[in-house]
Amino acid sequence: MIRLLLAWLLLALAGPARADELRPFYLELRETAAGQWDVLWKAPVLGGVAGSGRPLLPGFCRLALARPQLVGGALVAAGTARCTRPLAGARLGVAGLAPGSPDGLIRVAPLDAAVQAAQLRVDAPTITLARRASRWQVAQTYGVIGVEHIVGGIDHLLFVVALVLLLRRGWPVVAAATAFTIAHSITLAGTTLGLFGLPQAPVEAVIALSILFLAVEIVKAQTGSAPDQPRLSQRLPWLVAFLFGLLHGFGFAGALREVGLPAGEVPMALLAFNIGVEAGQLAIIAGASGLLWLLRRLAPAALQPAIFTAAYAIGSTAGYWFIDRL
Repeated sequence: MIRLLLAWLLLALAGPARADELRPFYLELRETAAGQWDVLWKAPVLGGVAGSGRPLLPGFCRLALARPQLVGGALVAAGTARCTRPLAGARLGVAGLAPGSPDGLIRVAPLDAAVQAAQLRVDAPTITLARRASRWQVAQTYGVIGVEHIVGGIDHLLFVVALVLLLRRGWPVVAAATAFTIAHSITLAGTTLGLFGLPQAPVEAVIALSILFLAVEIVKAQTGSAPDQPRLSQRLPWLVAFLFGLLHGFGFAGALREVGLPAGEVPMALLAFNIGVEAGQLAIIAGASGLLWLLRRLAPAALQPAIFTAAYAIGSTAGYWFIDRL
């Protein structure tokens, strides 16, 4: 039982980072120049059999995909498409889906226009790309991007998990998460709106260092070092979370910069992205807290070994990232 619960904890840390790979299928088109698109196609391999379906573009587009490669349980093919007209108003999606195939996602990122994303199903495998994304479409799209970034961005995910492992329960986790939210909202908004900024490379290195710091604090808290002098992370966890949240906000801004913001809808896109990040963060906190509660109830003797194992795994990964990003 102890070994099984430890395995569950480690899988919970690793699983969300592969969120994109768990999608049944995924089609992404990113316009790099007028009429020229980079195309990414992912089809799952379930039970050793590749999923059905293939990208479907309008007749005025010529698609060229490389030979698919097996990556993380999915066949992934990258390529290009040349279109003689804009995709706005055209139908595109996936053809050849077998009956009973699960849902998938299409994401289209034109130049100088809002990113559009939609769910595709067997009974609705194509969409008509809007000529101009509505405010609700902008909110929905950038909210999804925010969730995907926090859940699929393993560095931010591990930071949130480490906070839960350090504080473990109750209001300290809530206070630290709130402070983290406020802090990264400040730097995310300020950087995105051009009020201030930092170079991305050192920011990413310090983000890795912040995760390593929390991993060390987890181990020291578990060993009860200097009990008469509680560490800063134990006395003022919200302050530590706030300071590191400022750094993570710069990281979020870098991701949002890569996606781009729709002209005329910047405030809505920024708000929706931030709400999506928070929704993903709350899901991570709930999942990690639930696992700790489960261990505490079913196998209390396994709780400390599980936290140690997770802390060393998180710290080792963050240490590697820090050196690599330097």
